[in-house]
Amino acid sequence: MRKWGIVISVFYAVIVGFLLVPAFFLIAGGFTDPIWKIFATGLISVLQEWLGWILIAAVLSGQALLLFLSVDTTQKKLKPRTHIAISVVVSSMLFGLLTLAVIFCIGFAAHGDNFGGGFLDTPAKFLAVWVILWLIWGVAFFLYFRNVTEVTSRAISWLLKGSVLELLIAVPCHVWVRRRDECCAPFFTSFGIVTGIAVMLLCFGPSVLFLFKRRLDSYSAHKSA
Repeated sequence: MRKWGIVISVFYAVIVGFLLVPAFFLIAGGFTDPIWKIFATGLISVLQEWLGWILIAAVLSGQALLLFLSVDTTQKKLKPRTHIAISVVVSSMLFGLLTLAVIFCIGFAAHGDNFGGGFLDTPAKFLAVWVILWLIWGVAFFLYFRNVTEVTSRAISWLLKGSVLELLIAVPCHVWVRRRDECCAPFFTSFGIVTGIAVMLLCFGPSVLFLFKRRLDSYSAHKSA
């Protein structure tokens, strides 16, 4: 089971690094170069920015933690509070990112390139807003998960629903700003689309292995009985 977790994590890292990150520039539009050149240029551009590394590391570490947290049976030997803390930190981090993407999409769809100048002019302010949303969701998830037994499966379910809702907002907003032929707005709405897809794909790995593990546990219990 753990080996399959490693395989899924590596596969997800390849998708994020070599597909979703370059696709961000392709979705944003405004390029006349061939697709392969847009992908290569986009990947190099993101990897040259420290903020890009932080965002990539956030989704990759979140996927790995939720995956191994849900399939590792040794977690049963630990105190439940540790299990809850990790799930709350990861899920609130990703929900904060989804919320920030929704704010971008709605704001740029409503106000165009004039939106976000106050907290988007530097990467540090971007991170500050993300951390604030992270803390807000962290408190909300802690209050919700503290009386829940299957914390990881609930967190994955919430993330999947949140990513779908975020995409339902991001895609129409992106179409709207593209029709207005604006400069910066399509980049931020495409960020919303890529973020929603990344979190959605993130949920499938832990969900599949969690269901597979549950089926194996039921077989073991049946044989014992």
